[in-house]
Amino acid sequence: MNRFKNVFVINHPLCEHNLSIIRNEKTSAEVFRSAVKRITYLLFYKASEDLQTEEITVKTPLEECTCKQLSTEKEIIIAPILRAGLIFSDIANEIMPFATVRHIGMYRDEETLTPIWYYNKTPIEFEHPENKIIFILDPMLATGNSAIDAIKLFTSKRVPQTNIRFVSLISAPEGLEKVQDLFPEVKIITASIDNCLNNHGYIRPGLGDAGDRIFNTAEN
Repeated sequence: MNRFKNVFVINHPLCEHNLSIIRNEKTSAEVFRSAVKRITYLLFYKASEDLQTEEITVKTPLEECTCKQLSTEKEIIIAPILRAGLIFSDIANEIMPFATVRHIGMYRDEETLTPIWYYNKTPIEFEHPENKIIFILDPMLATGNSAIDAIKLFTSKRVPQTNIRFVSLISAPEGLEKVQDLFPEVKIITASIDNCLNNHGYIRPGLGDAGDRIFNTAEN
């Protein structure tokens, strides 16, 4: 049972099937990427289900009718955490081609487990931050440190927590608890809440290093 108030786990047979593929250490990088993409569609349908819409009138080949489109008052921002988050942003761009992409670059110090920033493609301030909807993308929510830094980046620009969604493949309970304690109104969407972190801050059972497996850079 999910004990976290604002965390949504995708319980779907197709999600479970593709999770079994990406967890398998024998899965090739090509097959791994394909399975991650299939899971990403499911994650984004959940992450975007509460986006605001507005009614418009369109003319079909037969007659006029009333339809709904996403609210033009809201700007959707896709914020992948480099490098592993790029595979998520490809699918997000396909689903929401009108969105703005703001890349975030950070890597984890393997001794302290703290994030080290190296890139930030966001403006110093947002005009009308209350009208920004942020999708932060990172395949692994482990210690929660990178997630917290990424969320702080947007809350410091006065984006409301309720306008922020964090999308991940796999999450650790330790990281979820840390993020939820600081940002209880941020919506987190994940394909799995795994058992725990090991002594090196990796998720168990997990799937290894997502970036290495996506880009085929794991050392033998």
